[in-house]
Amino acid sequence: MTERSSLLLRKQLAELTKNPVDGFSAGLVDDDDIYQWEVVVIGPQDTLFEGGFFKATLTFPRDYPLRPPKMKFITEIWHPNVAKNGDVCISILHEPGEDKYGYEKPEERWLPIHTVETIMLSVISMLADPNGDSPANVDAAKEWREDPKGVFKKKVSRCVRKSQEMAYD
Repeated sequence: MTERSSLLLRKQLAELTKNPVDGFSAGLVDDDDIYQWEVVVIGPQDTLFEGGFFKATLTFPRDYPLRPPKMKFITEIWHPNVAKNGDVCISILHEPGEDKYGYEKPEERWLPIHTVETIMLSVISMLADPNGDSPANVDAAKEWREDPKGVFKKKVSRCVRKSQEMAYD
């Protein structure tokens, strides 16, 4: 399986290099490890994240695409669906199959048809439209629900500024 997953990831990387997708860029952390990717998410227009450059890693399991990668923001980001340590919590990155809590349908969770592009487009969509019902960061979710234009906006703006400064490091 490792060889097949490696070939699939190389193919996806070549496709993204040849035909970049608006909203993010992707590459390898180390040219010798196809399973460790670095991505930069560009804050979506008309959202509080607009203008930000948020670095993250995608760590793929050796049995990809049967199982999902893990995504973690390196750049600080304040969002209901991103844990304080940077871990991204969205349905398509959850292990395939039934949700033991009954919250997600199996078709909302990881499916082997997902690609780096579909993952990243889902993350961009998540930035624009948080899921407050299933937060990874309860404090951010509470602020987003109770004071989206006040405290929440201020914290996101600070993260955007910091991401812009870090983009040139």
